[in-house]
Amino acid sequence: MGVDQARVNRIFLPATYAGGVPHELFRELRTASPVCWVEEPPVGEWPAGPGYWAVLRHADVKHVLRTPALFSSHLGATQIRDPDTTADLDFARTMMLNQDPPDHSRLRRIVAAAFTPRALRELTGAIEARATHLVDAVRPLGEADFVPLAADLPVWTLARILGVPDQDRQLLVDWSNRVIGYQDADQAGSNTAAPSGLTDLGRAALARRPTALTTPDGRPVNPRSRAALADMFAYAHALAEQPPPGSIVARMRDAGLGAAEFETMFFLFAVAGNETLRNGLPGALHSLLAHPDQYRLLRERPELTDSAVEELLRFWPPVLEFRRTATQDVELAGTAIRRGDKVVVYHASANRDETVFPDPDRLDLARSPNDHVSFGFGPHFCVGAQLARIQMSALLRRIVAGLPGLRPVPGAEPTRLVSNFQNGLKSLALRW
Repeated sequence: MGVDQARVNRIFLPATYAGGVPHELFRELRTASPVCWVEEPPVGEWPAGPGYWAVLRHADVKHVLRTPALFSSHLGATQIRDPDTTADLDFARTMMLNQDPPDHSRLRRIVAAAFTPRALRELTGAIEARATHLVDAVRPLGEADFVPLAADLPVWTLARILGVPDQDRQLLVDWSNRVIGYQDADQAGSNTAAPSGLTDLGRAALARRPTALTTPDGRPVNPRSRAALADMFAYAHALAEQPPPGSIVARMRDAGLGAAEFETMFFLFAVAGNETLRNGLPGALHSLLAHPDQYRLLRERPELTDSAVEELLRFWPPVLEFRRTATQDVELAGTAIRRGDKVVVYHASANRDETVFPDPDRLDLARSPNDHVSFGFGPHFCVGAQLARIQMSALLRRIVAGLPGLRPVPGAEPTRLVSNFQNGLKSLALRW
């Protein structure tokens, strides 16, 4: 028996996720229609799209992600929503995230230089010190919103890797909010970096920030377009003129990237490089405190932290989905997909697939094996996955050990990001 199309379409609507990931619906679809057609109705000022195939089972998700010859990142890029213009698509295609091998492999080698075992060892001590500082700073307060606290660590880490001065770190937050939170009215126009606190470089870039959020014909400006991020790209080019020694910006400049490749590479670090942890860390805390037995277990057995990180990533995947485009007519799970169709894999569904994870809706910090796909799979497996694990582990250890009695503030319900792409929280009030 099929599922009513209107119910299926809920997995596309950003407003759905403001109330939580629809795990019950995903579970129903995995059984009844594991590869199903989803319509793209208009959302606010955003126009309707042509629709796409949603892929919901773990095995099928992995198959799509590991087979770029059949399911391309390059043809239509990797967001559900199609780029508005040919120029926008051409620009998006210069990003490593939106390429297939061998071009993807060439750019990935440049990025990987920031994540070698030696580079990660050098960063680990600094990350642990920063995590300690963050927890020590809030301990006397007895209560805090953990979303900005958790966001600080990945933004601070990425600024260090990029060579962005501390004074300009808030620019990274604004850029991420505008790109990732564009479906959420609270974040779409994020402009929290005060000019007086920025470097000359930051102030010059801020002056280039677009003021119009709509095009002359009244359509919303694509938040990932070159025009919408003129300030970020101006900053990137200025930073590259005198890059801090050893920074990834210096490596990018020395690699001889074209202007568009350089800009989209900076984009990838500045936005994607911190957004996953910005959402994953608060989500992990929220999940942990919703399961007091597992919170107590982690306090009693801190040696489980690494295992806990994997389970929390499975339970609260920061990225809900990613899009591919079929390169030819193909069959997937008995469903005929035509060349050019959009194909969207749902990490949030695959991570709860009952055929792979026994009792998948139970948080089990000792779960093993744990074949979650929160970092993707195949050629596009997240190059910064190990760095993300290091940061998550460092902050989680210090929060659990340093803030005894951690619990939600009564009456202060967490607020969720309105997004069909990122699984995020906008507030998480906790006390201890």
